[in-house]
Amino acid sequence: MIALQPADAAALPFILEAEAAARAQGFVSGWSEERHRRAMASPDTAYFRVAAGDAGRTVGYAIVCGLEPDPVNIELKRLVVTETGHGYGRAALRRLKSLAFDELGAHRLWLDAFVDNARARHLYRSEGFVEEGVMRESGRRDEGYASQVLMSMLEHEYRRR
Repeated sequence: MIALQPADAAALPFILEAEAAARAQGFVSGWSEERHRRAMASPDTAYFRVAAGDAGRTVGYAIVCGLEPDPVNIELKRLVVTETGHGYGRAALRRLKSLAFDELGAHRLWLDAFVDNARARHLYRSEGFVEEGVMRESGRRDEGYASQVLMSMLEHEYRRR
């Protein structure tokens, strides 16, 4: 069982540690603590703690953007799961899709993934996201720029599944 729970500045130590590990593996580009604090303060952005099991153990976090002024085109900015291989990422993604389409009334949910992140791309495709194209050298990594794949799901595609 996975739950998404609102996260605030108290969750920043976990977020920064999880993000650093994901960044070291080349999965995300990562933000500074100050950038996270600014994003948390914005009404356009929501942070969630991914909680597993009855005890609600934190196993990841998610950032969703595009909530203001009208959440019709929502971006899944980041989904980081610290315990892989247990289905937490898939469960969190399903919960995020429900949040976007069922609760917020979005028309489109989109994200980007590094081209070489085959595991994430496979998950997103298997959950109904469509690859729209490649954004050349649009993401910054420690070793330089990397291309990202833009992926999205429309509300009617979500409803069909």
